[in-house]
Amino acid sequence: MPDWSIDHISAVTLAVHDMAESVAFYERLGLHVSYGGPSVAFTTMRAGWSVINLRHAPQGSGNRWARVILRVQGVDALYQHLRAQGLHPSTPKNAAWGERYCEISDPDGVVISFADLLDASH
Repeated sequence: MPDWSIDHISAVTLAVHDMAESVAFYERLGLHVSYGGPSVAFTTMRAGWSVINLRHAPQGSGNRWARVILRVQGVDALYQHLRAQGLHPSTPKNAAWGERYCEISDPDGVVISFADLLDASH
């Protein structure tokens, strides 16, 4: 065995077409800007240990489908919060792999999935 291991994903970087729109979207999800902002080419958004970097990429620059999965506690309460923010996430559901999750797409079509471990209360 090596004397190192990968503990968790440190950050995911996404190509976005409109930085201001994307920053506003991720702020509505509950992330906050820790570097950059709506008028620059690179921004870091944080929620706890989760990091999403946004890199400006003009329309037609080859942006591809992507999914970011964020571990949360209380996915149903988060769903209600997102709805109150005027967003339209999928209805939370239980998955066969032991998570309860809901999803929403950002302005560039990246799927953001919020997953909570299932327990006896769900």
